[in-house]
Amino acid sequence: MQTILIWEMLFRTMIPAAALTVSAFSADLAKIPFETADGEKASLGDYKGKVVLLVNVASKCGFTTQYEGLEKLYRARKGDGLVILAFPCNDFGNQEPGSIEEIEKFCKTNYDVTFPIMGKLSVKGKTQHKLYEALTGPEGAFPGDVKWNFGKILIGKDGKPLARFESATTPDSPELTQAITDALGK
Repeated sequence: MQTILIWEMLFRTMIPAAALTVSAFSADLAKIPFETADGEKASLGDYKGKVVLLVNVASKCGFTTQYEGLEKLYRARKGDGLVILAFPCNDFGNQEPGSIEEIEKFCKTNYDVTFPIMGKLSVKGKTQHKLYEALTGPEGAFPGDVKWNFGKILIGKDGKPLARFESATTPDSPELTQAITDALGK
């Protein structure tokens, strides 16, 4: 019995997060405001008709090199309608302590990032932003806290959440690139 429970726990952690269903999800993500790096108000409604990949990012993380892959993915697919929105987050190990200006400079200097960097926000805890609450809260599309930096959530052209990928899923991983291709219809 103990062995079965251990294998079940291992199996559950290996299931791709993209396999999660969102059938009961009803929040209108397009109406939840967030800030751009410039302090302007924005929402997913601004990206209607686009496929959006949300990524909580950090400059001092072991996954920070994913910026390179994200930029490559963005340049390859933005003409097809993909938008990557990076949300700097300091929720994990104080790995994004800088100001938004420092973060933007780091991203441009080190990875030539051209996709949009948004304002800093929290993806979990008492100060969790409403967007991430709608996506990962108890009634969210993918219930369960974001586990670390560079978690990814794919939003379809209709503004509905499609898939969630954990940090170890790289921007060039077959499961992520296939989900994006399916969402783009190309």
